[in-house]
Amino acid sequence: MKKRTIAVLLTMAMAATMMAGCGSKSDSKTADGEKSYTIGISQFAEHGSLDNCREGFLEGLKEEGIEEGKNLNVEYKNSAADMGTASQIASSFVSDKVDLICGIATPSAQTAYNAAMDTDISVIYTAVTDPKAAELADDKGNPVGEVTGTSDKLPIEAQLKMIRELLPDAKKIGILYTSEANSVSAIAEYKEKVGDYGFELVEKGITNTSEIALATDDLLSQVDCISNLTDNTVVSSLATILDKANAANIPVFGSEIEQVKIGCLAAEGLDYVALGKQTGKMAAKILKGEKKASDMQFETITEPGFYVNNEVAKNLGITVP
Repeated sequence: MKKRTIAVLLTMAMAATMMAGCGSKSDSKTADGEKSYTIGISQFAEHGSLDNCREGFLEGLKEEGIEEGKNLNVEYKNSAADMGTASQIASSFVSDKVDLICGIATPSAQTAYNAAMDTDISVIYTAVTDPKAAELADDKGNPVGEVTGTSDKLPIEAQLKMIRELLPDAKKIGILYTSEANSVSAIAEYKEKVGDYGFELVEKGITNTSEIALATDDLLSQVDCISNLTDNTVVSSLATILDKANAANIPVFGSEIEQVKIGCLAAEGLDYVALGKQTGKMAAKILKGEKKASDMQFETITEPGFYVNNEVAKNLGITVP
């Protein structure tokens, strides 16, 4: 009888544990009885643009009353530009039953959605250049599931116009890129528009950071300038590219303010803190139950900012109009 009683008690305890594990973390509350949330942030690489997105994202949530340390617990992980690691991070967030996953950059957004699509966990993304090409939105811009966010689509025409004004005699623009969906999309648009501004595009594909040095040397021998995308593998090695370009006295154009700060000549680009903040406000609506991710089309920042590094311009002997 005692053995049967113990067995029944153990079975009941296990069942209770399993039922508790099925509950959402959004059921938890703060000490004041306020609803609290747990979110997972998966960032694809460590560089200024994506760091600014994360900072802005948390600011946007805070402005909507969801603040880390008060009613928000944040699980943050960085995949160091490795797709396999990004997939593992996304799976771990799903296992932890977070209330929402934020994917920063296209690969992190894709792996987060793939991991969460058969669950009740919503995914929000930021710094995804082309959500349609990344299969996070359909041809009309509608979410393909419980996933939405913000796009950092580059203002490529404005960038080409700026390069032509700063380098009136330049003929060839070089670009380093990987197979990230955001980079492939941007390259296609560059190919379509460079001729309108009298340029020829020289592209150099790479697969990982170990190829950056040799690829940069090869590209610099063929071009008058380099235009940098939001390619995470390339951006994480931007210091190497800038060192080599400076030695060759060839200007490098960035795609946002942080790249200009660290040595690119100029950019018609984005403010990633503002982009992240916009994403945070969208996430707050999902967490509060005001909207579902599938109800919101992805958003963009429509007005690019012009950023220039005057010290770099002086070193290169370039006059900024």
